Amino acid sequence: MKLYNYFRSSAAFRVRIALNLKGLEYGYISKAFLKNEHRAPEYLAVNPQGLIPALEVDGTVISQSLAIIEYLDELHPQPRLLPADPLARAQVRSMALAIACDIHPLNNLRVLNYLRQELAQNDDGVNTWYRHWVAEGFRGLEQQVAKHSSTRRHCFGDSLSLADVCLVPQMYNARRFNCDLTPFPTLVAITTHLESLPAFDTARPEVQPDAR
Repeated sequence: MKLYNYFRSSAAFRVRIALNLKGLEYGYISKAFLKNEHRAPEYLAVNPQGLIPALEVDGTVISQSLAIIEYLDELHPQPRLLPADPLARAQVRSMALAIACDIHPLNNLRVLNYLRQELAQNDDGVNTWYRHWVAEGFRGLEQQVAKHSSTRRHCFGDSLSLADVCLVPQMYNARRFNCDLTPFPTLVAITTHLESLPAFDTARPEVQPDAR
């Protein structure tokens, strides 16, 4: 397997965590955002969306981080990241999608660059935007996770899930942009536990081969 990657991409961060949890080896192919390597013709031929990550398996490419992770979970079901019970599986997906669909897209690099370049927002304006949408998303997620987490070590019950894989990269970015996390003690507690696990620790952006 080859993972088209960028060390600071939170979507790629999710997939690295999942690959680590599954104990799967993969080739790391860096596509630097700041050099627009993800928009180069040779990469667009691999992934026409021009986004990171993409996973190449036996010549076939899968894009979108959650699709990649669900593929890995179906192919390598231990540890299971989506519960077997349909209702529990829907709850986990709900948490994961709250991050991947509601929070992350509003705060990814291309949106922040559009704010800076096309809408002429300064750093203060961009950071205010970022913190607002993180707080909006985390507010509901905090309540949802507090309801379903058994021990404040995982988002759902007391086992790893897709929701945990999505939470840690988003919390990493929230800290990077100095978001106030005081209102979200459950999310902070779960993240603290998860970041102590080797699969999460070795997926951190700063320890990736293209980190700078």
